[in-house]
Amino acid sequence: MKATLMRTRVLVAVVGLAVLLAACGSSSKSGSSGGSSVTLNGAGSSFQKAFDEAAIAAFASSNSKVTVTYNPVGSGQGKSTLQTKNSDFAGTDSLPKPGDLASYQGGALLYFPTVAAPITVSYNLSGVSKLRLSGDTLAKIFSLKIKKWDDAAIKADNPGVTLPSTAITVARRSDGSGTTSNFTKFLTAVDPTDWTLGSGDTVQWTSLPGTTRGGTKNAGVAQIVKTTDGAIGYVDLADAKASGLSTASIKNKSGSFVEPTVEGAAAAVASSGVKDDLSYDPINASGATAYPITSPTWIIAYEKQTSHNTGTALKDFLTFIYAQEATLAPKAGFAALPSAIVTKATAQLTKLQIPA
Repeated sequence: MKATLMRTRVLVAVVGLAVLLAACGSSSKSGSSGGSSVTLNGAGSSFQKAFDEAAIAAFASSNSKVTVTYNPVGSGQGKSTLQTKNSDFAGTDSLPKPGDLASYQGGALLYFPTVAAPITVSYNLSGVSKLRLSGDTLAKIFSLKIKKWDDAAIKADNPGVTLPSTAITVARRSDGSGTTSNFTKFLTAVDPTDWTLGSGDTVQWTSLPGTTRGGTKNAGVAQIVKTTDGAIGYVDLADAKASGLSTASIKNKSGSFVEPTVEGAAAAVASSGVKDDLSYDPINASGATAYPITSPTWIIAYEKQTSHNTGTALKDFLTFIYAQEATLAPKAGFAALPSAIVTKATAQLTKLQIPA
């Protein structure tokens, strides 16, 4: 009887040890967000969508208990969902205006820059495979002051190129968009005389002396350009490539016409200074190789988190992004951030207030 009792106790101890080891192994594979499954919900920028999808897929492979979702509804709507606490984080290419900060129901915000990429000027023009555009010419086109492709200003940017007299159709975003904000910042910077609508997630396109065509998200603008002979629009690099669009070289501050590439975006970011709150502006940056319409993008979240599991999952996800973005960003068509910005962003993770 004693021998049987001893064997039973040994068996119980072995089984208990195996369960403990299995639990430890499961926890290590699921990151530091705890033993419970958790869903982290984000919404916003369609510009950063391709990078977010790559980061989420890679993160999921080593964090099986954390599900990250991202709805690319546009920067404007993304900020609105965070503002009303209907998402855990927002993806945005434009930061909230100072006057709007008080309306964020969860209190103070933290800005976490992730990647950068060109905003292309995509076009559809039969017989023209290469196109160069200066900032003031772009401002006149998007202000509807230039109406035909053989306009003298476009010819001056493209010596030796035969341009048709096709009518220009301007395609732009119809939803609140960080892409619009950064594109119109560029127009404002290079030619405020011709471009008078200012900059923002939305501008008053209807006040122009003519008609433009609006599309939802970057993909919507890309579709208009792709299906309309004579169309021109601003589209993120990932969607422009996915749609097979032709893209123009844009004249930068140094006077060079630069193609929209990841390398050109990286050069623009490298010459941009970052502020203490991790905001920075690579639009119309200096440098011979800098692409002048380079968009930054951020994940923004509340400094004070209300849930241990969600807050920890958010911190884990951002930590993963900063550890892996040098590998993930180029594959997704984005420029990784310089190490100086990554270091500051990683340090800012300690500001997330996560309840015990």
